[in-house]
Amino acid sequence: MSFWLAKQRSVQQTDVIQRFDPRFWTVDFPRPAMAAVTTIAPDALRVDAVFQQKGDLVGLIWESEDRWDHPLLSYDTDRDYSRTTLSFRWRSGGLLALDAVNGPTLTIEGRDAGGAARTWYVRLWNYATGSTTDAQVTLPFSSLAGGFVLPGEADPVHPADIDRMFVSLVAPGYVAASTTAFATPQIGWAELSDIRCDGHRPMLTIGDVMVPPHKLGIATGYDDCYNQSPARLVRAVQGLGYRGSINHYIGMSHFFSLKGDGAGGFVVDPAAAAMNPAADAWHRAFLIEAKSAGYTVILSQSFEVLAQHCPAAWQQRTAAGDPALTGWSPPSTLLSPANTSATAWLRKVALALAALQQGAVLPVRYQIGEPWWWVTADKQICLYDDAAKAALGGNPVAIPSLSGTLSATQRSLLDAAGVILAAATSDLANAVRTAAGGAGAEVLLLAFLPTVLDPATPEAHRANLPSGWAYPAFDVLQLEDYDWLVAGKEALRAAARAAAEAKLGYARSRQHFLSGFVLTPGDDTPWRRIDAAADEAIGLGVAETFIWALPQVARDGFTRLPETSEDAPMQAFDDVLFPIALGRAATVTPEFSTNVTITASGFERRNSLWSNARLRFDVGPGVRSEAELGELIAFFRARRGQARGFRLRDPSDYSSNGMTGVPSSADQVIGIGDGAKSRFALIKSYGAGDETQTRRITRPRPESVIVSVNGTERHDWTLADGGTIVFASAPAAAAVVAAGYLFDVPVRFAEDQLEISGAAFAAGEAPTVPLVELREDA
Repeated sequence: MSFWLAKQRSVQQTDVIQRFDPRFWTVDFPRPAMAAVTTIAPDALRVDAVFQQKGDLVGLIWESEDRWDHPLLSYDTDRDYSRTTLSFRWRSGGLLALDAVNGPTLTIEGRDAGGAARTWYVRLWNYATGSTTDAQVTLPFSSLAGGFVLPGEADPVHPADIDRMFVSLVAPGYVAASTTAFATPQIGWAELSDIRCDGHRPMLTIGDVMVPPHKLGIATGYDDCYNQSPARLVRAVQGLGYRGSINHYIGMSHFFSLKGDGAGGFVVDPAAAAMNPAADAWHRAFLIEAKSAGYTVILSQSFEVLAQHCPAAWQQRTAAGDPALTGWSPPSTLLSPANTSATAWLRKVALALAALQQGAVLPVRYQIGEPWWWVTADKQICLYDDAAKAALGGNPVAIPSLSGTLSATQRSLLDAAGVILAAATSDLANAVRTAAGGAGAEVLLLAFLPTVLDPATPEAHRANLPSGWAYPAFDVLQLEDYDWLVAGKEALRAAARAAAEAKLGYARSRQHFLSGFVLTPGDDTPWRRIDAAADEAIGLGVAETFIWALPQVARDGFTRLPETSEDAPMQAFDDVLFPIALGRAATVTPEFSTNVTITASGFERRNSLWSNARLRFDVGPGVRSEAELGELIAFFRARRGQARGFRLRDPSDYSSNGMTGVPSSADQVIGIGDGAKSRFALIKSYGAGDETQTRRITRPRPESVIVSVNGTERHDWTLADGGTIVFASAPAAAAVVAAGYLFDVPVRFAEDQLEISGAAFAAGEAPTVPLVELREDA
């Protein structure tokens, strides 16, 4: 299907919003603080904050440039606040009051009249009327000044070039830069209501596209969007055409409650609420916004926790005792499914998610995301934490590397680890189903195939894709394979899906597929594969397909377009051969399209518009009898004139060997292996050197195709639609892939009428039957 990587808006629909619209404020803060911004009315927002240390500071931010929305949905940049006034009612609790030293301060970042970078610190209390926790604040930017005491310390703001401004929020007892922990976490909140922007240029133009619905859902992740309001996210999901379900990962770093670890750090607090107050407020608002927009939400949790916040006893470990650490920065770690404290906390979170959905009057849809025993980069499996060792007999056999040949004892150990993992996930599923009661719950399990079915660790599936997950352990099996997907490892993807289906037994109607993601900003190449993989999953018949994930979609401007008739690889094609063998009398005409411009002085400028010739045929002279004439008329009527395409054997060029020779497996080089790619399109080359033209062969004769790799015939391949060779295992890097074949030309009748005179035909005059070659997007 078509997609577009939009970099900016051009002719798309726009609307206007009031500058300082509550939906488009953000929050940010350093760890271990936490905060969330939600919209509580069309002109009001609320910030919920959790402070762990005396030096924690939360910022409520307005940016002149929209850095978070999809380019087609973003608001226009306007750095000029001259003669503009922002006003709002301020209410707060659990924060330093407006009149306090270090009380709420508006920090403005921009440039002075001379263009030099400047920062101003505007004390809100200087522009407030009312009490210190309930006041009307009015900020006239053209007469705004920084400084604690006015007018004595006035530092006039230059309003015409502002990048960003933020209101700083701190807890009572704040000490700048202090890492001393509060005795208990401090909870604070602030509300800005009756937000108004008056004066000069109070409105901003904003993208207002509404992409027609397509067949995809969207995935989100709280760790990537915690700083934005739920209303902003749901607006983006809806505007970009995603419908049905939102697959939302609650993350591994921002949602949980923390406590001091006694050594200056903070770890998950299993005795506190499953979600901290800020994350809880955000998710409640998110589910309400999603429901009002017509979505259901799959809430996803995983066994992954940011390492610096994970209790040491909960972490999986290698045989040498090293913790399981991922490659993220900072790293996350994996919880041991054998540790009862860890699994009890996971169960507590799962029940909290179910309660959130019930509170929003949404169906309970709960995903266990990527549960596994971690495998390190050097192929060590991390099933040697104390709890796991005890569950595995006390002194389990060491497995130095999963890449080697394993003994029967080592394989049995992996099977036993799989039983433990399956029991832990089953416990979560049963807890959620019980909590859902009579209304029922849909429980989904997400498996990451490049890890659990990595050919370099052929026995890992025993532990990480256990038989205990077989249907009906879960309602839906979700699969993702983005490492292989973006690398073009099609053979591994296909083999892994087949293996997962064979082992676990989930019908396609009980599968989901997550297609994505693009890690590196500016790397547009993977999006074509992501889009194609989504189409592939739809074609396979999986129940739902998601793009992973919204932050990357917005960052890179990925825009999935609705299916139209033009999107189909080939419109209305009948895979049948023209029934009349063409003789020498039939004509074949290759044509190009060239734009020739003659200058005033008589010189020519020529622009070749087509890279390859398009063929035209007149097959009328090939009709040699009244029987064939009748066959032609019947075939024409069956094709409905120009409406339907068909195959034609070009009598002058139908073989990979020269024009009409017997094919051999070395005729045409169709690609060079890279160790990952397994799909190679059939092509035929004409000419040599810089003048070579490459023709895509989309209609080979299947029985004639012969394939070789480095000169040796291969038989572990299939012929896909569009003339594509798909290997079961990818050819090695630098391997030369070649093929031989016979082929037909995809054509259609060039006209909707067929003029045939019986008298003229009887007199030996051949009818005119023009055909034209079809360009096939393969």
